[in-house]
Amino acid sequence: MKIKFKMVCFFSIAILTSGCAAPQSNGNNTFNSTLWLQTASEYKANAIQAYNSAAHNIDKAIADRSWTAALEQEANGSPLPPAIILDVDETVLDNSQYQAQLLIDGATFDPESWDRWIAMKSAPAVPGAVDFINSVSAMGVEVIFITNRECKPISEAGPPCPQETDTIDNLLKVGITEVTPENILLKREKPEWSSEKKSRREEIAMRYRILMLFGDDLGDFLPDVKKDITPMQRDRLVDEYRDNWGVKWFVFSNPTYGSWMGILDEPKVRYLKGY
Repeated sequence: MKIKFKMVCFFSIAILTSGCAAPQSNGNNTFNSTLWLQTASEYKANAIQAYNSAAHNIDKAIADRSWTAALEQEANGSPLPPAIILDVDETVLDNSQYQAQLLIDGATFDPESWDRWIAMKSAPAVPGAVDFINSVSAMGVEVIFITNRECKPISEAGPPCPQETDTIDNLLKVGITEVTPENILLKREKPEWSSEKKSRREEIAMRYRILMLFGDDLGDFLPDVKKDITPMQRDRLVDEYRDNWGVKWFVFSNPTYGSWMGILDEPKVRYLKGY
C-alpha cells in the first residue's frame, strides 16, 4: 500500500528531522488535541462514562415530576412529557476527521469547508451516544438536538436549510433510530436563534420537562458564558451548579475548539501558569 508523503510527514519524527515541514497548528495548536480525539482510549472511556452515568439516572429523572435539568424551566412538578436535549457536534457526532483534514491540508476552519463536511454526512458517532439515545427514546423520552450548525442556503437554487437534512441523515446513518426535523433546532433556523442556546432551550421547556442536558461547551448548559466573561467567572458557575454535573448535566471533552477558547484575550499565552 502506498502512503502519501505528506501523511508520513505528520507521523514520522525521523522524516520531520530530515527537512519535511511540521504539521500546521491552524493558529490554535490543535494537532495534539485532534490526535488525542482520534487515538486516545481515554477519550472513548470518557464519552462512554458520561452516557453510562446518564443511563443510571434516567429512571429516577422520569419518575420525579419535580426533576428538570434546564435553568429555563421551574421545578414545579411539571405534567409535561419528558425530553432530553443534546448538542450534536462533539456530543453525538465526532467531527475530528474534519479537523484532521484541516491539519493535513495546512488549512483553517471556514464555513464553506465546514458545510461541505456536513454535506458528506460522514461523521461517526461519539462512543456511547447511539445506544443511550435509542434506549431513552424507547422509554418514551423525546430526544431533542440543539446544534449551532447554521441554517443557511448553499446556493440560490438549493433548499433554504440543507444543513438540517444533512445532519438528520448523518444521525440516522450512525444508527439513531428516529430523528425528525421538529426535534433538531439549528442556529438561525429562526431569526432569534443565535449561537446562544438559551432561547431554544426556553422553547423546548414550554413543551417538555427537560430531564438532562448533554454538550461539549458550557453554553450547552448555561446562558451568557460565551463572551464578555472571564475564565474565573466561568469556573465559579461550574462550582455553583456542581450538583448537576454527572446527574443532570453531562459534558464531553473537546480540546480543539469552543467558547472556552473564544473568551480568552490575546495573547493567550498569558493564561499559562507555570510553577
